[in-house]
Amino acid sequence: MTRSPLFLAALASSAVPGLDPVTVEGVRRGPDDLFEVAYLRDTQDRRWVVRAPVSQAAGAMLEDVTTLGTLLSRRLDVAVPTVRGQVVVPEGRAVVYLRLPGRPLDFSALPPGPLAGEVGRTLARVHNLDHLLYDESGRPAYDAEAHRRRQLSELDRAAATGHVPTALLNRWEDLLEDVSLWRFAPCPIHGSFTGENVLAGFSDDADASSGTVHGVLAWEEARVGDPADDFAELVTLASPDALDSVLEGYAHERHERPDAGLVRRARLAGEMASVRLLLRAVSAGDVHRVDDLAEQLRELDETIEADDRRHADEDAAREERRRAERAEAFAAAEAAAGRSRPESLPDDAPWDATVPHDPFAAPVTGTVATGAVAQGPDDPDGVAAEGDGAVDGAVDLAADGAAEAAPATAAGLGDEGEGVGDRTGAAIPRTDEVAVVDRDDSPFEIDEAEALPPVDDTNTDTDTDTDTDADTDADAAEVRDADGTGDPVVDEHEGASDFVPVRTDGSGDRPARTGAVRGTKKNRGGRRR
Repeated sequence: MTRSPLFLAALASSAVPGLDPVTVEGVRRGPDDLFEVAYLRDTQDRRWVVRAPVSQAAGAMLEDVTTLGTLLSRRLDVAVPTVRGQVVVPEGRAVVYLRLPGRPLDFSALPPGPLAGEVGRTLARVHNLDHLLYDESGRPAYDAEAHRRRQLSELDRAAATGHVPTALLNRWEDLLEDVSLWRFAPCPIHGSFTGENVLAGFSDDADASSGTVHGVLAWEEARVGDPADDFAELVTLASPDALDSVLEGYAHERHERPDAGLVRRARLAGEMASVRLLLRAVSAGDVHRVDDLAEQLRELDETIEADDRRHADEDAAREERRRAERAEAFAAAEAAAGRSRPESLPDDAPWDATVPHDPFAAPVTGTVATGAVAQGPDDPDGVAAEGDGAVDGAVDLAADGAAEAAPATAAGLGDEGEGVGDRTGAAIPRTDEVAVVDRDDSPFEIDEAEALPPVDDTNTDTDTDTDTDADTDADAAEVRDADGTGDPVVDEHEGASDFVPVRTDGSGDRPARTGAVRGTKKNRGGRRR
């Protein structure tokens, strides 16, 4: 149905009390437009817009716009249409609202710089809206998987028409089947973020950089979905430099970091825009429009490979610029902090000052200064005793790779009658002997011998069954069981070793289980193992 501008003015006058039109200006409707639009000026010099749907589907889209516009006007710093009145028409409802200031943008002529950045920031503010806002307005919501399946369904329907080239069908199907591309966080989107729906004002008409975004129109397709859908026309029409400015402003304003597949999905949405129009034309029975869209798809099929090469070059150049900007910002921050970048670090490698220790890395060659002892498994605190055990002079740790390092053991420990060496090979005199556990008697495998600290022998219990090892640990404390018999209890902890007294079952393979342990500690004495 085509309504005259005068008829639309009459609808507006009946929808808004006190609206007396003085002039009316009709807007020519395109073949893909869902609404008829007219601009009015009333006796109070107020400017109005009336929008009437051309189909019942378009009328259903307008149902929730009234509530959404009211909520958006309170949360966005740009103007949005706020419905002042509505009137019933056969296709649904016609709405009337005050005309917003500003001029529509042409994304193909969008210059890089402040205006493009403002467009990106405006879009980011829309995507930062609360999901509950759209839910309250009755707008649909699609998560990542639902959105992907929805596009696959559209592709299947388009393939059934026979008007889509096979190469395009295969290309789009491969992209839609790439699950890694569809990992994004759904957010509130505009749904039809095109240049004609973005209004800007200019302080200097001759300077495009002086423009600022004043308003955003046409919220009928607003939903919770893929943020890339709002970039479809931008990535299709805008120049690479202008798109970079848009993305930079968008990323700076966005609460969440944009995902890596945003631009690729936006290009796919731009390519498949003709598919949605084709399905709409087929549904409406518009044969001429179907032929026009089929011709557009054939032209796209012929140029898609060249577009892919151009996009690949643009992406590589964009990534190189971002890398250079990050390196420059990093260097400036380091210079401000009084630090410099290590010369040995490659320019394309990130500098991480907290590289984790690799225990399997090759040993580092170098020298140890006099009296210095490196930290190691047997010296966790890195503390070295001074005096007889100190290293005299610097020692070469590499030794041409032929020398084999001495076992790293604690000072004063070792086999009977043998001297003990430190890490550098220097001999450490033996001190008072302390108990060394016989590994053959241990049911556990241990790498290094540990010992109880030396104790005073004056309080050692004498027992005829005490063996050689018992003489060295006579004063060590021993846990008795609850009945006070003095029998040692079993240590069943996972980290138990020979240094905790256990009772064996005679085989030496496994400790025998005893009665309940109450955890009472008493002075060790009586029998020894």
